[in-house]
Amino acid sequence: MRTIDNINGLNKSEFLSIFGNVFEKTESVALKVFELKPFKDSDDIVSKMLKIYEEYDRDKILQILNSHPELAIEKKLTSESKLEQTSANLNECSEEEFEEFKKLNLEYKTKFGFPFIIAVKGKNKNEILVNFRERIQNDLNKEFLEAKNQVKKIASFRLKDILSF
Repeated sequence: MRTIDNINGLNKSEFLSIFGNVFEKTESVALKVFELKPFKDSDDIVSKMLKIYEEYDRDKILQILNSHPELAIEKKLTSESKLEQTSANLNECSEEEFEEFKKLNLEYKTKFGFPFIIAVKGKNKNEILVNFRERIQNDLNKEFLEAKNQVKKIASFRLKDILSF
């Protein structure tokens, strides 16, 4: 069982192995949070991680957005993304659904310059497709902010899974 004392006792390598992918393929947030030890409790870790992310400039946020996989069609997924996409049955698309995801992913990335990002936890593939169809109509600034918020939701879900002690 992981406790706050266990987390505070982790070395940098151990900390990164646990928290390094809270923000998809972006260890920089976890590295900065590691330097802020010791933590009072799990809420302290969460708030520090989310604050660091929120303080990143637009270019760094864009890098994080571009670290996320395309939904339903990406073959190389992190273990976290694979689990999340599988929970929404994105690995069980019909040919028609797969083709729509493929088309929407391409249109979205062409329009916005980053992949469509949604916190899929608790959603099914139909809800995700509806959301995808709606959000592709947004302008760049609105969608950038929405994608940034979705990354924050994903990170919060991942942190809750890691820190449930």
